[in-house]
Amino acid sequence: MEPSLVEAVRSGDRKALARAITLIESGQPLGEIGDRRTAIVGITGPPGAGKSTLIAVLIEMIRDKGETVAVLAVDPSSPLTGGAILGDRIRMQAHVDDDGVFVRSMATRGHLGGLAEASSDAIRLMSLAGFDRLIVETVGVGQSEVEIMDLADAVVLVVGPSWGDQIQADKAGIVEIADLFVVNKGDRSGALDVKRALREVADAGGAKVLVTTATSGDGVDELLAAIEKLVGI
Repeated sequence: MEPSLVEAVRSGDRKALARAITLIESGQPLGEIGDRRTAIVGITGPPGAGKSTLIAVLIEMIRDKGETVAVLAVDPSSPLTGGAILGDRIRMQAHVDDDGVFVRSMATRGHLGGLAEASSDAIRLMSLAGFDRLIVETVGVGQSEVEIMDLADAVVLVVGPSWGDQIQADKAGIVEIADLFVVNKGDRSGALDVKRALREVADAGGAKVLVTTATSGDGVDELLAAIEKLVGI
């Protein structure tokens, strides 16, 4: 990648960052760009759990603290175009005009593991751009969502109130990589049952189980505090 573009990213140029990510998605090698370390939080979990809505609330809280945040939202690929189905970016639309927020959707393009092939380099570029926080949302397709554990400092598993019983929890591979468990949509029936089902699994790994309702903001402040503790902020 051209050194001038890398320097523009390093200086905080958001358009340069977007262009650089597009180039790596098209197959251009990133090369050596140096390091600027940003704490990375992975958000994973099944479809319908409310991950994107929860991230939108986290963004708002982070901005209220005066800190900047970048989000890489990995979406399933369109079967027609191969591009990302941009549901995540639409949910975070309220922050589109905020210079302190950068949201990028990226298509999996058939890559397994919950991320896209270019995700690692995109994360390196976002870190280089100097954001205070970096959130990566996986595509959310089930037990194969384990690639995030190699990229993130902390992994948050978000599930809904209909997610399942203890047997399902034990069998789900993503449970084994989570540092923090969140039962979202906590105002709905079944949320406390799912919390109890996760409790034994979480206790075995020393993880917390929290309940949130992203649409109202309930419990999200506690979630942000728990994330900050995990990544050492």
